[in-house]
Amino acid sequence: MELKNQNVVSLDYELFVNGKLIEKTDTNHPFIFITGSGNVLPKFEENVLRSPVNGHFEFQLSAEEAYGPVRSEAIVDLPMNIFEMDGQTTEDLLVIGKRIPMQDSNGNHLIGEVVNVGKESVRMDFNHPLAGNNLHFKGKVLDIRQATHEEVLHGHIHGNHSCDGCVDPDCHGNTSC
Repeated sequence: MELKNQNVVSLDYELFVNGKLIEKTDTNHPFIFITGSGNVLPKFEENVLRSPVNGHFEFQLSAEEAYGPVRSEAIVDLPMNIFEMDGQTTEDLLVIGKRIPMQDSNGNHLIGEVVNVGKESVRMDFNHPLAGNNLHFKGKVLDIRQATHEEVLHGHIHGNHSCDGCVDPDCHGNTSC
């Protein structure tokens, strides 16, 4: 089904990696996105939009079409003092496998996974958790509707409520709300 940008698509899906179910939505809590917004993988959007409302879909995305290969340059050793607050390292912060929000020297927000904790440094992996994996999706398109002007401006879905009470800090940066 060919659609123009700025439609709201609701779907129910399951995501499998290597045959293992790793994510599932349902009709009570569907996955919702605005087409053309860049908030979902381009090939995911392209494949989903081939199905009409109430139509089922099933497709695979290669690692290259999804989150790319694992990049060795995204695995780095950082000095231990980066993780200190008031001269102390919080014990529950540096746990292998824990994902920590960080910021690079240019102010870009990143999320890294603790891979190893040494005496002087911490090895962090800044690859996407699904990098290097082929993704298998199965699901159903539940609804497609035109996005409202406010949803397009804010880049996210508002649902059946007004902006009053919205806690999204990016939402209220726009005076049209």
